[in-house]
Amino acid sequence: MTTARDAILKSVRSALHRGPLDDAARAELDARVPMHTRPQIEGDLIERFVRKFESRSGSVACVSSLAEVPAAVEAYRASKGLERRAAVGAALKDLPWPADWSIHHGAAGVDEALSVTTSIAGIAETGSLMLGAGPASPTTHNFVPDDHVVVLDASTIVAHFEDAWTLLRVRPEGMPRATNFISGPSRTADVEQTIQLGAHGPRRVHILLVGG
Repeated sequence: MTTARDAILKSVRSALHRGPLDDAARAELDARVPMHTRPQIEGDLIERFVRKFESRSGSVACVSSLAEVPAAVEAYRASKGLERRAAVGAALKDLPWPADWSIHHGAAGVDEALSVTTSIAGIAETGSLMLGAGPASPTTHNFVPDDHVVVLDASTIVAHFEDAWTLLRVRPEGMPRATNFISGPSRTADVEQTIQLGAHGPRRVHILLVGG
């Protein structure tokens, strides 16, 4: 099935009077990509990521496998006194969610209190999450509910932003519809220079670190 991206690239190649690049030409172009100066990352990547993320009012809990995610989400929900309902990314729909929960996998509405999504990568450099939008993970899950729980595989924590883009480019499902970086809850200091959480997105962002 031809995507809009494929159609655009085909038009560009047609205008340049050439076809797709072969492996040798692609490797030659990749070699021209400049290596920007990157800050030195010392110590364990996971420890640094957690420290950076928590420094921005985020929270992190560790689970050993995806099967433990529903129980961990329930513990979080109970600790915040939230209703037993959530918008859950379709990539997580087959997990053993509590039978008494009301769960859907569509876009998050304005009355949504809790969402649970997957992530593409964690970036130790800044303690940021890379999130991709698509049918299995609507962008509204990232910004509408007050409480956002993000499932992050510890093996996808990388050192720098450039490393995260490399992971994104080799995803089997291709590039996402949109890519967002999140470094903790939404915040603003527009009013009297006082930090307020939840200004343009979730008030709380909680990571479930799988295998960390």
